[in-house]
Amino acid sequence: MKLPVRALTAAPSIAQRSSRYREAFRRIDCLPSANRQLTTTITARPDRSPARPRIPQQFPQFNNHCKPPSFPSSQIRPAPRHTMATNTNLVEAAKRAACQQAVKDNFSPSFKYVGIGSGSTVAYVVEAIAALGPDVTASMKFVPTGAGSTNLIRDAGLTVLQVPELLGEVGFAGRGASKQHLDIYFDGADEVDAELNCIKGGGACLFQEKVVSRLSKKFICVADSRKKADRLLTNWGYVPVEVSPIAAELVRQALVDLGSKDPTVRFAAGTTTHLVTDNHNYLIDAPFPTLLLNSQSELIDPAKGLWTPNALAAKIRSILGVLEVGIFSGLTGPQATAAGPDVEGVRPVKIYFGKTDGGFETQE
Repeated sequence: MKLPVRALTAAPSIAQRSSRYREAFRRIDCLPSANRQLTTTITARPDRSPARPRIPQQFPQFNNHCKPPSFPSSQIRPAPRHTMATNTNLVEAAKRAACQQAVKDNFSPSFKYVGIGSGSTVAYVVEAIAALGPDVTASMKFVPTGAGSTNLIRDAGLTVLQVPELLGEVGFAGRGASKQHLDIYFDGADEVDAELNCIKGGGACLFQEKVVSRLSKKFICVADSRKKADRLLTNWGYVPVEVSPIAAELVRQALVDLGSKDPTVRFAAGTTTHLVTDNHNYLIDAPFPTLLLNSQSELIDPAKGLWTPNALAAKIRSILGVLEVGIFSGLTGPQATAAGPDVEGVRPVKIYFGKTDGGFETQE
């Protein structure tokens, strides 16, 4: 069963409905277009102290009716003319356009807490948010899902708030109170199926991504269209699983029992050392046969390794030593809100796909 995929419509966005901030949202339209590529280097702050809110040079204030942005020449390179580079630039331009529209459609000046994921495409979301200027963002706090997104937020002049600090700031409102403290969460995905179930964790931040998604009222996913598939594990090869190092072999054997073909502990790129996550754990990459849709639960066959996203995630999470699984499925944030405060909602409500021809589309 395929869910409808539709091209972007002219439905009024948050940006269009908020007349007070219409000018701020217009600045997004002034960001680099398809024939320019913004290049930035993200560096860690040595003292890791909170940065004062600022708008860096790569996100200048824009005046009135889309005055062309003035980017430092060292940060702009013309799109190369040979075919492979041109195709790459089209994809990057499409991802940027999809992210800009995602911000226009879903971001509100009334937000207080915003989740920022670790996917590579999310850099364009942060770029669009920072372009709104401090009159919109100064009172907001941005919750990252790892060291990379922490640096990304800081380098954009936005205020970082880590998950423990968020929970301390909002406090505990008592039993039965909502735990969805973030107004919205933006992140990418490694693969997305027809029901908007996702695989995440290729960037080794899946546990913090799951936590931030769980704490958010809604998850907006941004990705390029190559991540779209009818079913999960069609093109992406494995399910990432974060595990305690001491139990890695125990978990690996249990994954084989569930039908995984040669699950392996991930190594850090270019090394013979196991990758260690921000949470000081290992990751096991577990290949499985292409997953079913959740609507095809009658076809589950453990003997053949055939699982739905919901069923496989539940099975893996029950293994001793597993911290979290890189399957984001089940309810969305709004559905979890309606179901009750103790219900998890981590599936995105909408996907913005940048297309290889430079355009983009949405799926919900």
